[in-house]
Amino acid sequence: MSTRTLVSPAALARPKGKALYWTVFAVVVAGFTLTFLGPLYWLVSSGFKDTQEVIRTPPTLVPESFTPDNYSRAWDVMDLSSLLFNTLYYAFGALAFQLVLDVAAAYSLSKLRPVLGKAILGMMLATLMIPATVLVVPQYLTVLDVPLVERNLLNSPWVIWLPSVTNAFNIFLLKRFFDSIPQELLDAASMDGAGPLRTLRSIVLPISRPILGVVSIFAVVGVWKDFLWPMLTLPDPTKQTLNVGIYSLSNGVPVNVLIAALTVASIPTLLIFLVFQRNIMSGLTAGGLKG
Repeated sequence: MSTRTLVSPAALARPKGKALYWTVFAVVVAGFTLTFLGPLYWLVSSGFKDTQEVIRTPPTLVPESFTPDNYSRAWDVMDLSSLLFNTLYYAFGALAFQLVLDVAAAYSLSKLRPVLGKAILGMMLATLMIPATVLVVPQYLTVLDVPLVERNLLNSPWVIWLPSVTNAFNIFLLKRFFDSIPQELLDAASMDGAGPLRTLRSIVLPISRPILGVVSIFAVVGVWKDFLWPMLTLPDPTKQTLNVGIYSLSNGVPVNVLIAALTVASIPTLLIFLVFQRNIMSGLTAGGLKG
């Protein structure tokens, strides 16, 4: 049975049909490209303009006053090196905790199947329905005076690392992937004398590299782009993340220098996406089908 489409293959085979098809295709691709790359181009190009040209209306498409020194001024004036180090430190610390604890939780729910495991998973997924802003106040009160240990976690890395571990979406992704691993492999490892931890380390984790890459990217980008939580919990300027530090130092800084700093802050996440986009798509779809 042939697939039905809006335009028949016979119409597309005609010269007018081909011309119309490629015209519509080019317009759609150009429109989406302009929509997604237009703001990025404006951000990068405005970093090369002087102050007067940045605020000019209508804006110039190509910088008339090419000023690359704006990026070096932004690096020095806003101390971007320290802010980048702080952000990387928080991001990779959160990544380490998520890989250890989220993988353990997902493996337990998928393969060990504890009592009330489905109920626990359901309650985890229910937290995805709660807006993140609703949880800001209770989380802040918790880190202000942690129960039992009675410690104040403000201005410490733990205030970023601990909340990032409770990521129900990453646990769900990992569990779905672990569900797609054939049970025969785990049974064979068990017959050879491997315990649950040895099976996880030697069998499950090597197979799970695609989804582990996706979770790693989500963990790093999640900390990198977060603004509200670091602003509330890291008031010390020497310990702030990149986004919060740029916001705190934006007063009194020329607009073109501020835009240059924002461009520098955007580059790492863009590079991560461009380099690992295939891994992201393959990891997201890897657990969709069992095989």
